Amino acid sequence: MTLRPLWEARGVAVVGASDRPGAVGRLPVEFLRRYGYAGGVYPVRPDGAPVCGLPSYASVVDAGRHGPVDLAMLMVAADKVVGGVRDCAAAGVPVVIVCSSGFAETGETGAALQDELVGVARELGVRVLGPNCIGTVGTGSGQVSSFSPLFSGESTELVPGGLGFVSQSGALGYGAVSLAFQRGLGLGWVVNTGNEADIGAAEVMAEIAREPGCTGILGYAESLTDVGALAQVVASGVPVAVLKAGRSESGARAAASHTGALATGDRVVDAALRQAGVVRVDDIEELLDVGDVMGLVPSVRGRQVRRVAVVTTSGGSGILAADAIEAAGRGLELAALSEPTLAALEEIVPAFGSTANPVDVTASVMSDPALFDRALSVIAEDGNVDAIVACFCVLTGKDVDDVVAALARVRETRDVPVVVVRTGADHLAPDAGAAMRAAGLPAYPTPERGVRALAALGRMAASEHRDRPTSSPVDLELSWDMGEDALKQALARHGLPVPVGRIALDRADAVAAVEEAGGLAVLKAVVPGLLHKSDAGGVVLAVTAEAAPDVFDRLAAMGGSVLVEEMVPGGVEALVGTTDSPLGRVLTVGVGGILTELVADVALRLLPVDRQDVEEMLDETRLARLLDGVRGQGPADRAALVDTVLAVADVAAALPPGAELDLNPVTVLAQGRGARILDAALAIPQEAGD
Repeated sequence: MTLRPLWEARGVAVVGASDRPGAVGRLPVEFLRRYGYAGGVYPVRPDGAPVCGLPSYASVVDAGRHGPVDLAMLMVAADKVVGGVRDCAAAGVPVVIVCSSGFAETGETGAALQDELVGVARELGVRVLGPNCIGTVGTGSGQVSSFSPLFSGESTELVPGGLGFVSQSGALGYGAVSLAFQRGLGLGWVVNTGNEADIGAAEVMAEIAREPGCTGILGYAESLTDVGALAQVVASGVPVAVLKAGRSESGARAAASHTGALATGDRVVDAALRQAGVVRVDDIEELLDVGDVMGLVPSVRGRQVRRVAVVTTSGGSGILAADAIEAAGRGLELAALSEPTLAALEEIVPAFGSTANPVDVTASVMSDPALFDRALSVIAEDGNVDAIVACFCVLTGKDVDDVVAALARVRETRDVPVVVVRTGADHLAPDAGAAMRAAGLPAYPTPERGVRALAALGRMAASEHRDRPTSSPVDLELSWDMGEDALKQALARHGLPVPVGRIALDRADAVAAVEEAGGLAVLKAVVPGLLHKSDAGGVVLAVTAEAAPDVFDRLAAMGGSVLVEEMVPGGVEALVGTTDSPLGRVLTVGVGGILTELVADVALRLLPVDRQDVEEMLDETRLARLLDGVRGQGPADRAALVDTVLAVADVAAALPPGAELDLNPVTVLAQGRGARILDAALAIPQEAGD
């Protein structure tokens, strides 16, 4: 069933309509008429009194006799909502917006009522948006099926455009919409999803993405449950940017393992959105800034947007832009201009300017439109330049027209993305913003904001559809009370690299085990519940056969058995682990060893993963540099680590719900010598392991 009636209905019924000025039951009727909605507007109220000069109807069924009704807004008390849904179903209304509050947001009683609402709606074949929902807008049709006070403003005008805006929050969402309209950012479809009892944000985004002319989708979310649907939207060619609230880790559970401690909720959200190709932003301002560049995406999708040329009339702006590009990390870098480009710029830019990137063309070049146009063309034609950030200060008068014309020509001739930074008060050039927007030039007041938006464009352009891998689960015999020795044996049976070793039965056997391990060994206390052995003094390195009896006694006194393993030479220490999250099972890879949580340098992905995923995870952390070799050391066996991680991912698919697997450290030896899992811990809820 389509959700299009949310923004393009043939007729809208407002159940619980009122004629009292200012009443929420009157506002949708008032707004639908005010903003030019051409479909039928059908107030529904028991007494049949007129609303805003329109006749009202005793029921939705009655209203439907006077014209098609595709959408109904229920604005009645919570205990009347289920009856309203039944009336809508009888009238053949496919989609209902439940504006009423008093459901799951209020506690157990409300949650039970919400469950009843969803059950009845599904039984009758009616889709429900909400409850606790402020409503929706289709700017192209003027369908303001909402009671947000935004639309009561005397100067509020709808600004149509190619972006969808979907928000779980009603008040915050429509506040952001007002800011979008104020800056001239066109929104074609606006939907508040409320409690999401039935229709969720991801489903709405997917529906909007299918609309002709949709160039991107912006979203505000307080919870995420269907990242896969967002991935499908991005794969369809429509970019998505989301402001996900709740970055704080307050209230996060304390995890016993390194993996659990590092794979916290917000990091998992970051990983899931990254895998889906969704751009995550930090605030409303950035969300709208990203919206401004979304119109450029079709021309750059699949291309690299990394090497940036900065053109400025202010040395200060150029420096700030360069700083912002460096702060963007792997996403952007200053372009290295070619020798022919530098030579050509030397003939254009005065000696007191700068031809090195950032290119300071100076105000004297700006005063000559032909020179400025020539300088821009030279830079844009450089094959080392993927994008241009043009920084200006205090633009006024004819300078605005010249800048817009020159930059627009650059976009047309080479189709290179151009972001404009215009630092100066609006009153200096009141029409500059609109002129730049009309020319397809997103403009920002500071270099930092312009570069941040360009970095987001780069991520959107690079997003490409990849068939997600499938897991190859293994058959493992695991239990909640499994010790390190048994766990390593199970991993070894699956081909994972573990050191040679075994449990020593007594003092004499410890000597024999050390000799079996090559004469120099590591002895470990294997104690139920003891995950961090090193912190408790439960690991002794470089133990000889002579020292083995005394070390055995000391470790056995800790209350468990003693594991004797070969002494593995030093290498690059990595962490590999898996844990559960509300979005799925998470794979964690990063810097390992005793400083794991202090450094906290890890990359996360939702399972399943493939080799490309793992390679990207390594590159996102310091592991990449460590594996390449630092301070004169040769490269480590990166391929062996990737193979190990992929095997761990297969093992993770066999783990029961709630299990955490923590391999730390995994030592990666010199090139061609493989890797070894030096320490392994498995935590399984007892009920899952029984």
